[in-house]
Amino acid sequence: MRRDTQRGKVYDAEALVRRVFDRADEYGVRQLELLGSTITLPIERRFASVESVQSYVDSVLALNWVRAQWKRAYVPVSVRQRAGQQAAHYEVETATIAVPLHVGARAWALRELVVLHELAHHLEPSELDVAPHGQEFVARYLELVAELVGVEAGLLIRSTMAECGVRIGSGAH
Repeated sequence: MRRDTQRGKVYDAEALVRRVFDRADEYGVRQLELLGSTITLPIERRFASVESVQSYVDSVLALNWVRAQWKRAYVPVSVRQRAGQQAAHYEVETATIAVPLHVGARAWALRELVVLHELAHHLEPSELDVAPHGQEFVARYLELVAELVGVEAGLLIRSTMAECGVRIGSGAH
């Protein structure tokens, strides 16, 4: 596995995008100006439990286009509660996504953008020797976001990552 040189940049970009979605939800304003265009943010799915995350993960991995692009979509993923309140993570050895349920009164990790990030890790072809948050990962993640959350969300996160200096690869399958 290669050194994860852009991890911080990826996390910074994702945090900015999550804040944009949070503000849109909080104030009910879904339109924003981005790169000279007005876009309307789609609704990001939120989850109530580990079981609802599991159901979503199963449905994404069963999509024909996901299976056609990534062989690892045929490998089932388990979802479990993560102890503590830190970030969600993916456990390669057991194909498990671990999500914290609540930080204070907020269930910040029980959201589509976070789950798709972890699924992008799962879909990493095992034969590739790449950094965990390298350009191949980013390409996969952006494709999942654009296809599943919406093209506007894909544009927002792609432009935010570019602004944060994240390298985006070809998305080798």
